[in-house]
Amino acid sequence: MSQSTLRRLLSTARYEVLPTAGIVERVEEYVAPGREITVTASTGLTLEATLSTAEQLQALGFRAVPHLAARMIHGRPELTEIVDRLAEAAVDRIFVPAGDATPPAGGYVGAHDLLVDLSSMAAPFQHIGVSAYPESHPIIPDDVTVQAMWDKRDYATHLVSNLCFDPAAVASWVARVRARGIELPLVLGIAGKVELAKLARVATKIGVGESTRFLRKNTTTFTRMAKPGGYNPRKFLDKIGP
Repeated sequence: MSQSTLRRLLSTARYEVLPTAGIVERVEEYVAPGREITVTASTGLTLEATLSTAEQLQALGFRAVPHLAARMIHGRPELTEIVDRLAEAAVDRIFVPAGDATPPAGGYVGAHDLLVDLSSMAAPFQHIGVSAYPESHPIIPDDVTVQAMWDKRDYATHLVSNLCFDPAAVASWVARVRARGIELPLVLGIAGKVELAKLARVATKIGVGESTRFLRKNTTTFTRMAKPGGYNPRKFLDKIGP
């Protein structure tokens, strides 16, 4: 990958954070205002934490992207409240995954259900991302995730891929997605330069099942990543980029 391409990618890269205590202060310390910061939602942390963190980041001059996990939302009345709340905070972009709440909090079994309701509201969102999986989801069958991506294309402005540590898998997956006629822009999820133990903990929290299995099956890759400085996102980009 050329230096100019790398600079362009880095200038538009966005960061994903968990809505834990102190995260707003850490983002403010290390990231320049104006950058997109996505805020995850999971059953281990409340949706209120996601929304509150997004509001604080937006107020500080960041472009906050809260995750609205469909299965954590009780239904249309709560969704309406969330939309109004984010509009008041001037948040104009969201990411809508299904989420892993089991059972779901209400009638939204998947992201598509929520997106349909959202499309009938006067929502303020100019950018709506939906999930995409370069590898098999740890719970959902491949044919279901592919069909879901197709069904959601009319309600979204872009796709957001899950983390993946196998550049060959990413490249072949992108080719298959385009061959199916899905032309939405793709935001590729890439792990930053981080200690392997911390990366494994985050991967477990967000459900990156196949990539961790990939590392176990490819001991050479795992050993290389386990060494100090072993995982290098630049090398990953070089293998999949132009």
